[in-house]
Amino acid sequence: MKYSLSRRYFLKSASAGVSGILLLSKCGNNIISKWHFFTDSEAADIEAMCEQIVPADNDPGAKAANVIYFIDKQLVSNYITHQETYRKGIIGLNETSRAMFGNKFAKLSWENQYQVMLALESGKAKGETWKNFSPAIFFKLVRDHTMQGFYGSPHHGGNKDYVSYRMLGIDTPIVIGQNRYHSKI
Repeated sequence: MKYSLSRRYFLKSASAGVSGILLLSKCGNNIISKWHFFTDSEAADIEAMCEQIVPADNDPGAKAANVIYFIDKQLVSNYITHQETYRKGIIGLNETSRAMFGNKFAKLSWENQYQVMLALESGKAKGETWKNFSPAIFFKLVRDHTMQGFYGSPHHGGNKDYVSYRMLGIDTPIVIGQNRYHSKI
């Protein structure tokens, strides 16, 4: 049996499909999310932690470098073993934030966020979560992932526009196999 598909019918069908996808993406975060691992609330908390670790000053910080997207992407691939640590750590982070300042971490002032970060780093953070889980280990993990996302290759989701390389005044690294050389023979 032979099917005949006109170009006009194909274009109409394809555009209807694309329009449907675009419409669904605007209907709510539960259908299509910009996150691979985090919820919006979790991403806000981790992004605030990352910005505390690499704050913007004369140069862009972790937020401008899209470090949160690096971490989110890695948590469903290379860092999959750290998913539980992040889930528990975010709960503990917010328990500490509420115990110290009455609000979740992402909603605290810069100075109060800094105080919570000091409590995590020192291992003296308050909250039920920390009775069976080290706040210092969570802090170190987020710190390490923040640095990797800030200083690593943009190919992995962070260091948007090579902000860290520009800050350091170094050239964009050459990726072997991706460059195209033209000889003048």
